Amino acid sequence: MDFKKFKKKASYLAGWVALHVCTFFVRILPQSWLYNFAGGIASLGYCCAGKQRATALESLKVAFGDDKTDSQIEKVARDCFQYMSKSAIELMFLMDKPALLKTRVRFAQKENLDMALAKGNGVILVSAHFGNFPLLLARLSQEGYNASGIMRPMRDERVEKLFQEKRDRFGVKTIYSVPRNTCVDLTIRQLRANGIVFIPIDQNFGTAGVFVDFFGKQAATATGPVIFAQRTKAAIIPCFIVRQNDDTHVIYFEPPVGLAEGATSEEVITRTIQKLTTVIERYIRTYPAEWGWIHRRWKSKPSQTKGVEHG
Repeated sequence: MDFKKFKKKASYLAGWVALHVCTFFVRILPQSWLYNFAGGIASLGYCCAGKQRATALESLKVAFGDDKTDSQIEKVARDCFQYMSKSAIELMFLMDKPALLKTRVRFAQKENLDMALAKGNGVILVSAHFGNFPLLLARLSQEGYNASGIMRPMRDERVEKLFQEKRDRFGVKTIYSVPRNTCVDLTIRQLRANGIVFIPIDQNFGTAGVFVDFFGKQAATATGPVIFAQRTKAAIIPCFIVRQNDDTHVIYFEPPVGLAEGATSEEVITRTIQKLTTVIERYIRTYPAEWGWIHRRWKSKPSQTKGVEHG
C-alpha cells in the first residue's frame, strides 16, 4: 500500500472513530449542553484542520477581500466552523427526534412552494451547501412532501450508510449524482410525479458546467436545474435554511425563477444559472457563516473549459 492510500484510510478511520465518539457524547449529554459541546469541537477543528482553515480564509478573501478586514474575515471563518459543528451535532440528535425537529425548524413563504406544486409539474429546489440543509429535506418529508435530494456520496462508505439510514427514517429519497445516467433518470421520474428535487449548485463543477459570476469572479457551475426544468416544465424555486440566534431554523422559499430569454439554448442555460447564482450569493452575503467556505469554489478557470454539458 502506498503512502497516499494509507493516509486516506487512516483519515477515514479517524473520522469514523470521531463520529462515534461524538455520537456517544450526544446521547449522554443533557440537551442544554450540546451546543457548547459543538462549540468546543469547532474551536478544536479550527486550530487543527490547517488545510480547511486556509481554504476558508482564502475563499473569504476572494469573496470579501474589498469589503471586510482580515479580522472580520477570520471571524466569519471561525463562525463557519461553529455552524458546521452545530449542524453535525443537530443531525445526530434532531434526526432521531421527529417531534423536536418539528418545533425547531419552521417554514417561511411556503406558499411559493405550494402554488408551484399545484401546477403538477414538480419543483426543483435550487440551493447551496448552506445552513443545515439535511434538516430542510427532513422537515419537508415530515410535512408530507415527496422530497428527494441530489447528493454526492461521501468518500467513506460507512459514514454515507449511517446518514443514509437517518434520511430513510424520514422518507427522504437520495438521488446520487453518480452514475450520471441513473441520476438524470431518477430526477426526471421524481419531477414527473410532481415531486420535489433539492439540487445544490454552489460547488465547483469543473469543465462540465457553465461559468457565471459569483462574488465578482467566474465560477464553474452545474446546469442541471435548468436542463431538468426544460425537460419537465418543473418550477425552479431557490430555497435556503437559515439558523436563528436561538439555534432554531427557518426555511425560506423564494418566488419561482423563470427561464431566462436567450437566442440559443446555451444562452438560456447560462443566463438562468446566473440568475440562480445571484440569489445564492445574496443569501451568502447576508448570512456568510452559513456557507461552506472550506470548498475551493473558484478552482476551475474559464480557460479550462472544453464545452458545456447539456444533460
